[in-house]
Amino acid sequence: MALWSGRFEQGVDSFTQEFGASLNVDKAMYKQDIAGSLAHARMLAAQGIISAEDAEQIAAGLSKIENAIDAGDFVFDINDEDVHMAIERALIEDIGDAGARLHTGRSRNDQVATDTRLYVKERIASLIAANHALRQVLLEKAEQHFDVIMPGYTHLQPAQPVLFAHHLLAYFWMLTRDYARLSQAYLAADVCPLGSAALAGTSYPLNREMTAQELGFAAVSLNSLDGVSDRDYLLDLTYACSVSMMHLSRLCEELILWSSAEFGFITLADSFSTGSSIMPQKKNPDFAELIRGKTGRVAGSLVALLMVMKALPLAYNKDMQEDKEGTFDAAKTLEDSFICMSGMIATMQVNSEAMGASVKKGFLAATDVADYLAAKGMPFRQAHEVVGNLVLTCEKRACSLEDLTLEDFQAASELFEADIMDCLTPSAVVGARTTFGGTAPEAVATQLKEAKRLLAAL
Repeated sequence: MALWSGRFEQGVDSFTQEFGASLNVDKAMYKQDIAGSLAHARMLAAQGIISAEDAEQIAAGLSKIENAIDAGDFVFDINDEDVHMAIERALIEDIGDAGARLHTGRSRNDQVATDTRLYVKERIASLIAANHALRQVLLEKAEQHFDVIMPGYTHLQPAQPVLFAHHLLAYFWMLTRDYARLSQAYLAADVCPLGSAALAGTSYPLNREMTAQELGFAAVSLNSLDGVSDRDYLLDLTYACSVSMMHLSRLCEELILWSSAEFGFITLADSFSTGSSIMPQKKNPDFAELIRGKTGRVAGSLVALLMVMKALPLAYNKDMQEDKEGTFDAAKTLEDSFICMSGMIATMQVNSEAMGASVKKGFLAATDVADYLAAKGMPFRQAHEVVGNLVLTCEKRACSLEDLTLEDFQAASELFEADIMDCLTPSAVVGARTTFGGTAPEAVATQLKEAKRLLAAL
């Protein structure tokens, strides 16, 4: 019979027992549950609510259970519903009345909320470390290929040349914002609800600050209703995971394009590629595609949790049992994706010659030619039209702007002088963009310096 069965004449049937159980998901929190129970028992003894002897028996019994679970010797029973009841049942069976006193002044509501926060804090710490590692890899790759120039795109059409390092650093800054979101989720989770009991607090003289401090929480929840019903920290985490996966999917899409025969900008390592069961020549970017695909399930977990919490009255409701599976999966998926992406970036080969050849296509110096005329006094809109006509001429001749002669330029406008020919090379176009945050080598060097400082500070 369940530990709550006193007022029931009949138990639930086997189907509803299994349907209502969360054990398969929340047994991952057994260490957090045991840690929370240990802190609660010590506080109860310190407050004189239970005896020191009871607290010692509880501590010994919980340690024995933890060791058994670690060793794989503990038998979880679906009839226990969740990890909390499984551990409490085993404790009572082992030490008797002392174990039955553990739940004094505590409800499963504040117990579950505490365990979940402890578990989430650990997961976020791992995510932050994996995020940091990926950003370090991006920095290293950018430094290794600092002088490589590639086409920059808008609408997936060649637009202007940029440093490859500049392109990689764009993802560094995306991931830096992801780091901030994960850190904020950690702060949101770092509040201890233990002592809120079912919803209204308890008549026992608990020392909530003692348990919070022992469990490593930065603060104690200020409202017992909110303490047991708040799941904002899970929403914060799942949102942070969703945005980060979206960023990774953008990078994956580019790696997939760049590794194609049409681009040839990079070659992914064999360890991050797969072959075809029928086409011997294939080398597929499956792991980049998989990260891109997993983004949907993480975003789905966010939507699912939002719908679980929508319109729930205070305080705890059984709906909230659905708060963990998606969130835990989202965190695990993101961490695995960070690790996979770090390996992909670190081991990929950068084909600078292919990038350089592509830069010469698409009239990427066109804006600079228009800027040249504008600097000579021509209104930019007029300069835009002049250069558009020059591009049209190039298309008819099947040549590039660099192939035009000075006479061709001067036929389009008398403002062109011999120095226009120096403005057409990819290195000149890149080097001209010296604004803060631009793609000129000195501007990118400033970015790298700031990125290194930021990582070192963290």
